[in-house]
Amino acid sequence: MLKEKYLHGFSKTEQERLMRQARFLENYVYADIDLSSVDNILEVGSGVGAQTEILLRRFPNAQLSCIDFSESQIATAKQFLSDNPVATGRYEINQMDATDMDFLSNDKFDGAFLCWVLEHIPNPVKVLSEIRRVLKPGSVVYLTEVLNSSFFLDPYSPNTWQYWMRFNDLQYDMGGDPFIGAKLGNMLQSVGYTNIQTTVKTIHLDNRQPGKRAEMITFWADLLMSGMPNLIEAGYVDQETADKVKEEMKAVSKNPNAVFFYSFVQAKAYTS
Repeated sequence: MLKEKYLHGFSKTEQERLMRQARFLENYVYADIDLSSVDNILEVGSGVGAQTEILLRRFPNAQLSCIDFSESQIATAKQFLSDNPVATGRYEINQMDATDMDFLSNDKFDGAFLCWVLEHIPNPVKVLSEIRRVLKPGSVVYLTEVLNSSFFLDPYSPNTWQYWMRFNDLQYDMGGDPFIGAKLGNMLQSVGYTNIQTTVKTIHLDNRQPGKRAEMITFWADLLMSGMPNLIEAGYVDQETADKVKEEMKAVSKNPNAVFFYSFVQAKAYTS
């Protein structure tokens, strides 16, 4: 029986990984995000505050209202942001269910941001509907989500592929969706958003960028390992397979002709 309804868990090690992940992927995620004209941003699923810090830094005129369901994540976020001068007096974090927010309809928010959140939520359409309810008409929403079927790694690593499939299976069985990025357009349209745009963002690293490739493979190995305790506990993989994944990822990181490929999806839409 799984103790947490979050594939990666809530350990201190995982929280630190989320901090590193946000900074590591910042330039990929924020390349086309412009919230400079937004006064009050609603961040849904703010977690440990890693994206919150980036939003506050990149958009210095904005105020942020953050919500998350996990009290442990919120505690970490408050501690992380408390000593950051860029955050002073510019944010609030509330424990809240994203499918049933406490905010009034057409509240103060004129923009919303979600990053790697809907993949973990059993009813993402309800979340999008709630966001539309609380935002003012004409507000912009940015969503960044996974498309895990796009992952490709060379040289061929059979245990890693097996592990990755089981990783996605567990996320599905926990009520999430590891392929939700491709579905964002349909979901946004179904609850009344307008001017919906989706963009596929691809990370393709080979011999042309060996330094970035090495960093990405190390980052991805950490991502894979973050799900290992729950995968083993739930019986989706055994320890032998997990150990072989570690060996394969180490071998790939040292291969002079390694290739890493992954695509995620970013959506932009407006409330009406």
